[in-house]
Amino acid sequence: MLLDKEATIRSKARLHDYIPLVGRGTIESLYNLAERLSGKTIVNINSTFSGGGVAEILMRMVPLLNQLGVDTRWMVIKGNESFFTVTKKFHNALHGKKEEITPQDYALFLDVSNKNIEEMQITGDILFIHDPQPVTLIKKKGEVGEKWVWRCHIDVSNPDLEVWNFLYQYVVDYDATVFSAPNFARKLPNRQFLIHPSIDPLSDKNRELPKETIESVLNKYNLDMEKPIILQVSRFDYLKDPIGVIDAFEMVRKNIPCQLVLAGGTATDDPESDKVLEEVKERASGNSDIHVLLIPPESDIEINALQRVATIVMQKSIKEGFGLTVTEALWKAKPVVASAVGGIQLQVKNKFTGLLCHSIDGAAYALRLLLSNPEYAQWLGKNGQEHVRQNFLITRHLKDYLLLFHSLYHHQDVVYL
Repeated sequence: MLLDKEATIRSKARLHDYIPLVGRGTIESLYNLAERLSGKTIVNINSTFSGGGVAEILMRMVPLLNQLGVDTRWMVIKGNESFFTVTKKFHNALHGKKEEITPQDYALFLDVSNKNIEEMQITGDILFIHDPQPVTLIKKKGEVGEKWVWRCHIDVSNPDLEVWNFLYQYVVDYDATVFSAPNFARKLPNRQFLIHPSIDPLSDKNRELPKETIESVLNKYNLDMEKPIILQVSRFDYLKDPIGVIDAFEMVRKNIPCQLVLAGGTATDDPESDKVLEEVKERASGNSDIHVLLIPPESDIEINALQRVATIVMQKSIKEGFGLTVTEALWKAKPVVASAVGGIQLQVKNKFTGLLCHSIDGAAYALRLLLSNPEYAQWLGKNGQEHVRQNFLITRHLKDYLLLFHSLYHHQDVVYL
């Protein structure tokens, strides 16, 4: 499937709309960098158009690159449920979780991958491949494209070596690799780049909302504004530890009246999520202060509203590549309690932009501290918002990608444009 230039160029946000947030000079520099890529076509390939941070970033990034005049496209691979069950095992194993992956699993992965290699009509100059699911497309190198880049969005700091070594045989053939955090990088013979993910401050999920819109969402989900709201937004995934969030909440609720909202969705490339959702519902049953909300992918305004009314936002992940929901909450000046894992630590500077925790007890302590000290919570939120403004907005991300594309055609450490 191809999301082509004409389809993606239609975007509500225009580049000049970002000037009040980042300054005119930032936008002008993006146009200058893009002009030097005239004639090049960038093709992004991942596993899904919706669900998860990668699809969300591409949905905003592709139209803006086209606005800059860089012909940018987006394709997804095809795969059945069995294929995505295997790639979910890969995902978990790369995060360090023990998974039973059989020779038949590897064979199934390669069979579906080879069909994608044969059937996908790929063209373009720079092929930008996201995560493990489409990694074997590198076999088309030499037939298609000038440069190939593998973008790893997940935490591979302590991977299952069997799975990593299997993927390694494909990763080494790329011209460059991109990781989200310094400790995710692996020993590779190709060039490596560090690029943090980002949020779009003008997207429906992050823009300012009218009071009436927020109130309508509260009414829809029967939330009580008289009680503090603890919120976690995430896919229903074991690595997001929703059961651990409930455990921490119940410890806090013994002393402080509050309510918990677990809001999230499923992804087409994650067959495990339905099972996790059912386990969360069962664990939460009988507690009227726990709201488990299955939110479809197109519900960005609802997520935005929930984040804006939350008293505290949590992200109690066991592993995390980056955690865009943390970025979103910080941008809204919300105090955040999050696990000290992966890319979260780039965003939450402990006791300055939020509070980091290492256990359920630690999460409960942090929640009690913030609920009991609203001025401190507000101070953390303001610091977090400025941290995002300086480091994690999409305009910075655009610049990083444009510089990456330029550097592919230069081998020296310093490139003069």
